[in-house]
Amino acid sequence: MPPTLKGQITMEKTPSYWVTKSAPKRVYAMNPAVKLIAVVRDPVTRAISDYTQSASKRPGLPPFEEFALLNSSIQWGGTYSIDASWPPVRLGIYARPYRRWLRRFPKSRLLLVNGERLVADPAAEMDFLGLKRIITDKHFYFNSTKGFPCLLKSETKPIPHCLGKTKGRNHPRINQSVIYRLKEFYKPHNEKFYQLSGVKFSWP
Repeated sequence: MPPTLKGQITMEKTPSYWVTKSAPKRVYAMNPAVKLIAVVRDPVTRAISDYTQSASKRPGLPPFEEFALLNSSIQWGGTYSIDASWPPVRLGIYARPYRRWLRRFPKSRLLLVNGERLVADPAAEMDFLGLKRIITDKHFYFNSTKGFPCLLKSETKPIPHCLGKTKGRNHPRINQSVIYRLKEFYKPHNEKFYQLSGVKFSWP
């Protein structure tokens, strides 16, 4: 991490830290007083978003259903199981990595941000850092094209900073029976996550 002067806060973001097994130990060794923020969202939506990003880079990728199901040769309306080893599905089982982080850090140093709420009210999620409230809801506007809020760098000079072109893609239409099966698959994993974290998310 680069040197931080008085009055500054150094931040670093890498999504893979959340699931990298060695990350909690290494981060703790660097600074046991660090504050950690993890943005989580409905794991079904997260899996589809993950697939959508891959599909944008690999035209002709087989449908989502063929990856998500163990026996995808069966008609999707029939009996089938979710492939929990497929990374877009596996990464939505949040209790596993969260438990590893709790072995090193108390809950008071790990903020779980609701991804859906972050999109709706980004300014409200900043209190955890203990900073003077400078950025407010006046610094954001919702970009209906991308489906995400954009940051205005200044109230007087409203120059927007929006997420890059890799964000805000339209998701493919997924067979509803597969969506239902995914929701059923995640229910017990979500409950474990809620119990561990003490946070009740609104995922179905």
